[in-house]
Parts: sequence; structure tokens; C-alpha cells
Amino acid sequence: MRSSGRTPWQDKVVLVTGGSGGLGRAIAARFAAGGARVAIAARGQEKLDVAARELSAAGGQVLAIAADVTRQSDVDALLARTLQHWGRLDVLVNNAGRSARGDVLSTTPEDFQAALDLNFLAAVRCTLAAAPHLLSGGGHVVNIGSLAAKTATRYMGPYSASKFALAAYSQQLRLELGDRGLHVLLVCPGPIARNESREYSAAELTALPESARRPGAGVKVRQLDPDVLAGRILRACERRDRELIVPGKARLLFALSQLSPRLGDWLLRRFT
Repeated sequence: MRSSGRTPWQDKVVLVTGGSGGLGRAIAARFAAGGARVAIAARGQEKLDVAARELSAAGGQVLAIAADVTRQSDVDALLARTLQHWGRLDVLVNNAGRSARGDVLSTTPEDFQAALDLNFLAAVRCTLAAAPHLLSGGGHVVNIGSLAAKTATRYMGPYSASKFALAAYSQQLRLELGDRGLHVLLVCPGPIARNESREYSAAELTALPESARRPGAGVKVRQLDPDVLAGRILRACERRDRELIVPGKARLLFALSQLSPRLGDWLLRRFT
């Protein structure tokens, strides 16, 4: 697993939330393969321990920390344990999040609050806790958004609104802290392939068309390999890119939607 030569991530310390599976685990594996020391955080202790054992067995230096990033006390403890164990922090990957389904008139204020708490405010909590350590060494904040962070689609319940907030926060961080050496990367991927299907509640799926229950709520793009995407994220960090949108052709849709909302809406109805 470990790279034979020295890499830009050799002996760096990386914290990945939502790191026990999916894209978060793939990102942790890529950083570990590059020689970084990696802390992975998630709520489920059993799955977290399995991921840590497998990453360690592959040669990675891994620390597993159970934490609920919707709780400030857990975030504070997460940062404290990472710093106590590794002595520094160079990269924060805000990956913890949850997709959603639902038609807009059935999505309650409580649904929006819950999505904002995990998909947006958790990233704010972690970033505020990590910022002093990242700023001292020209570190990185990687915010995992979604294509839905750039344009809303039908039947995604509160998801798009929560990811839009993350995109705005990422830009604000860049504008205010970029000159102080902090690199902020917003990642906006399409649907990511999963080893296990995402379970939605009956309330989320009520009255939705069948296509909206598929990965990405029926968006007509190929599912992404999390390991390949993780590799692209590391390269984007090395180049200190501001955004990574996958697939790249989605940029055209975003641009057209800004120029003509009517055209943008027509395209979204056609391709989602």
C-alpha cells in the first residue's frame, strides 16, 4: 500500500470524517498509501475498526476515532485525540454526510435542519476546530460536496440546499483565508458507486417516481469509482485547485443554468 518513493504526503497528518466506508475510506487509503498518517472518524465503532484494521494491514498508519460530528463535544475530542496522537494536522477532509430523497412539499423544516446539521454544520464545526493548526502550516480543507451543490434537482428533499450551503462556505473560506496559506478544495462528484445500497425510509420514498430512487436520484451519469475519485482529490490538493467537479462536463450545465434559468431547468428535467 505504501508508496516506495517520497510523496507530497509523506508524514503529513490527515483527518477524514465519514472515513469508515465509501469515498471517505478510499480517500484515507490513498493518503495512507502516500505515506500520510491518517485519522478516520465515524459514528459506527464496529465498521470504523474494520476499516482501520484493513488500512493498517495494508501498511497505513491509521488512528480510528468514534465521533458524531453533529456534536461539538465530539468534534473537540476528535481534534484533541488526533493532535495528541500525531502532534499536528495538515489536511481536514469533511466527508461525513447523508443523501436524501423526498418531494419538496413533503420535506419538513425538521428534515432541512437535520440535513444542514450533518452535511453543512458538521463541516463548519470541524473546520473551526482545525483551522488554527491548518493555517500554521499552509494546510488543506477538503469539503466533499456534490453535483447537487451546484444545481438543485428534483426529489432530493433537503440534500441540495445543505450542499449549496457547503459550497458557499467553501468559497468564503477561500476568499478570506486563501491569502493566509489555507488551501480549500470543494469536490462536487456525481453518484458514487457503493458496495452496499443506501437505505431510504418509506417517508422519503413515498410518491416518488422509480427513477428518483436510484443512485443520484436518476441523474444520467455513470457512477464513479470511489478509489479513482480519491486519487483525483489528492492530485487536486497537490495542485491546490479550488474545485473538482466530476464529471467535468457538468460545468457546462452549471454555466448555462446561470445564464438562463429557463434553459437550465429544461436540461435538468431532461437529464435527471
